[in-house]
Amino acid sequence: MKRYLAAFFTIIVVMIALDFVWLGIIAEPLYKHGIGHLMAEQPNLLFAGLFYLVYVLGLIFFAIKPYAAKKGVYKTALSAASFGFFVYASYDLTNLALLKNWPVNLAVIDVAWGIFISSFSAVLGKSVLDKLTATRYF
Repeated sequence: MKRYLAAFFTIIVVMIALDFVWLGIIAEPLYKHGIGHLMAEQPNLLFAGLFYLVYVLGLIFFAIKPYAAKKGVYKTALSAASFGFFVYASYDLTNLALLKNWPVNLAVIDVAWGIFISSFSAVLGKSVLDKLTATRYF
C-alpha cells in the first residue's frame, strides 16, 4: 500500500507542476484567446484539488495497478496515454457539442496535452513503484 501512496504522490506532484507551467505560462494565451470569456480570475482550488485526486486515482487504477507486478513502464505508458486521451477527449468533445464557439484547435491541443501529462506522470509514478518494489523499502 505504501508503494502505491508513493506512486500517487509522485504522480500528483508531477501533474500539478506540469499543469502549473502549461496552464499558467505556456498555454495561457491560447486559453485566454479561445475561452477567456469563460475563465475565472482565479481557479477554484477546492475543485482543482478534487480533479487531481480523482484523476490520479484513475491513473493508479487503470495504468499502474494492472502492471504493478511487472517491471517496466511500457504498458503503463500506453494505458496512461489512452486514459488521458479518453478523459480529455470526452471533456473537449462535450464542450464542442454544447458550448458556443468552443475552439476546435484548443480541443485538439488539450487532448494532446492530456495524453502527454497522463503518460509522463504515470511513467514516473510506475518508476517509483518499481524502485520501491526492487529495493523492498515498502
